[in-house]
Amino acid sequence: MQFSDLALSAVIQRAVAAAGYTTPTPIQEQAIPHVLGGRDLVALAQTGTGKTAAFALPILERLHTQARPQKRPIRALVLSPTRELAAQIAEGFGAYGAGTGVTQAVIFGGVGEEPQRQLLRRGMDVLVATPGRLLAFMAERIVDFRELQVFVLDEADRMLDMGFIHDVKRVIAALPTKRQTLLFSATMPDDIEDLARRFMSSPVRVAVTPPATTVEKIAQSLFFVEHGHKRGLLLHLLGDPSVRRALLFTRTKHGANRVADVLERAGIAAAAIHGNKSQGARERALEGFRRGSVRVLVATDIAARGIDVDDVTHVIQLDLPEVPDQYVHRIGRTARAGAEGIAWAMCAPDERPLLKDIERTIRMRIDVVSEHPFVNAPAPAREPDTRGPRGARHGGRGRTAARHSPHKGGGARNESTRGTSPPGRATQPTAAPARTQTRTFRPGRR
Repeated sequence: MQFSDLALSAVIQRAVAAAGYTTPTPIQEQAIPHVLGGRDLVALAQTGTGKTAAFALPILERLHTQARPQKRPIRALVLSPTRELAAQIAEGFGAYGAGTGVTQAVIFGGVGEEPQRQLLRRGMDVLVATPGRLLAFMAERIVDFRELQVFVLDEADRMLDMGFIHDVKRVIAALPTKRQTLLFSATMPDDIEDLARRFMSSPVRVAVTPPATTVEKIAQSLFFVEHGHKRGLLLHLLGDPSVRRALLFTRTKHGANRVADVLERAGIAAAAIHGNKSQGARERALEGFRRGSVRVLVATDIAARGIDVDDVTHVIQLDLPEVPDQYVHRIGRTARAGAEGIAWAMCAPDERPLLKDIERTIRMRIDVVSEHPFVNAPAPAREPDTRGPRGARHGGRGRTAARHSPHKGGGARNESTRGTSPPGRATQPTAAPARTQTRTFRPGRR
């Protein structure tokens, strides 16, 4: 399918072509016809799948073909969790709407309020906003939604993770009940499902999952280690001077804070970025990471969506993700712009089921580093679990470290040798025979 096959005006088609696009992405191909048809929509799509155009193009089509109101009332509202994403969305509306006469503006916190007040008083067709600043202006009664036709909630699960869900509900309660509602989210937690049930009318559901393939230029390595020794191993790995800019993943916000504190105390410039951090703190951490003053950025999966830095040398996973595809998204943060990248992952005994799911998804086994300072170290008497309050359990599976200990049965694989694939494990079609892993890892020696 081409954009020319979609029911979009010639002026919008020209703007899309001028932006360099001819073929819609899967989420655009699935979503645009439903939105053009006026249906409410729930779309499951990750950042980077083209979802902004999936709602911007049909909204522009709708507004462009209507008679232009004289006072420019707000006819479409897009709610975004962060100022960075809000600015990108507004830029998208500006680029795709070139020549349509549809106007757009963006408001968010962290900057002066008066220029934004002036924007709202002048009026616009499309308003892109973050929840906090929008609610502040709504309290001043300078925001008028009486002519609103379309409401878009973008990155809904990230809104939830950042604690904005109650603000979102307050905004929705102030909107006209007769409207089209579009909800975009990478995942559908129960709270977001409840939101869709309460505020949407028989929505169509579409879903796009990026293909789970690893980047060929990423050298992947796996370290078996007890939870209680993960931080020690991390400090050992960061002794390698080639780790110039590392993105470190933890499973929880609490774990991210604790690891960042450990690194700072060890003299390693680090910062945590997650939903509980203020927008200003997130921006400072990200800017420091880009400039190089922050060597290690510790992030949760949802917070990492807005990170777009080309020269990340290493991705380090302190905790394996509970969703296998997330492993692919994580390591894809390195090896950008044609560069090579390195991905290290730590696996504790109770995370072996997660590892099995990941390797089945990527259709390969990750090389094991069989010699490091903590390879045979027994578990500490009290393990400082990096994953936060959830303790030794992972992902709600209810499995414990003892059940999946390498000293028990159940298919746990030996750290130093490769056996044959266990039943049900997907392997590469031309897999090489099992080989012994004797690779020794020392900082500075590769």
